[in-house]
Amino acid sequence: MVQRTQSERLIGHILRDSTAIEAREKPQPKVRPAAPPPRRSHHKKSKKPKSPEQMTRLDRQCSGTMTLDQMLADLPRACDVGCKTNSKGSKSFWIGFKLHLDVADGQIPISGVLTSASLNDTQAAVPLSLLTAQRVTSLYDLMDAGYDADQIREQSVSLGHIPIIPRRKLGSEPAPVMDPHQRVRFRERTAVERVFSRLKDEFGGRFVRVRGWAKVMAHLMFGILALTVDQILCWSEPQKVEGSTVPT
Repeated sequence: MVQRTQSERLIGHILRDSTAIEAREKPQPKVRPAAPPPRRSHHKKSKKPKSPEQMTRLDRQCSGTMTLDQMLADLPRACDVGCKTNSKGSKSFWIGFKLHLDVADGQIPISGVLTSASLNDTQAAVPLSLLTAQRVTSLYDLMDAGYDADQIREQSVSLGHIPIIPRRKLGSEPAPVMDPHQRVRFRERTAVERVFSRLKDEFGGRFVRVRGWAKVMAHLMFGILALTVDQILCWSEPQKVEGSTVPT
């Protein structure tokens, strides 16, 4: 549906974010990885490339050795405990999953991925960007400071997009300030929050009665499908203004 209605449209901004999805099931215990072997001290730093075991998930996604299907299969899907810090600095916890969405101008969802609640947002950014690039043509990628990673910026540029991501504060140094034109465009990012609110309040995203990743994903996608149809109709339906007809 997105390809039929949006593929010939030039989209200005893709808004990327995630939201908590609470589930009625017990979280699975985390399996702690084995401790890495102790490092040997060397006077000179080794310039050898990292092995796959030493690379992070984001590094593997950007290495060029993984397909989109492999990236999606590598994302954790088990129900577990998630933690998120709001704009006021307080932390909130939930049991369930995390929904990652790419939303276009007009509050139209383009792609979505459901993962474990504990997954960091940066690890779903690259698969989402590839999914979205297959369906629509866009110019700017807007993400909050939680996606502050050089690999994500490079991936966005490689797709022909311009990433606008605030940089986080490092140590005692103040966070770099965005340019004025970037700040104006970054204001559009709040539209993805309204999409999440509508999904939860009007399309069943707040009350998930099923269990298991596949059933939860199906439940959410029915709501996202209805929301997308509603937004496309609102976006494309002409509206009369002072005797003339203009698109909304």
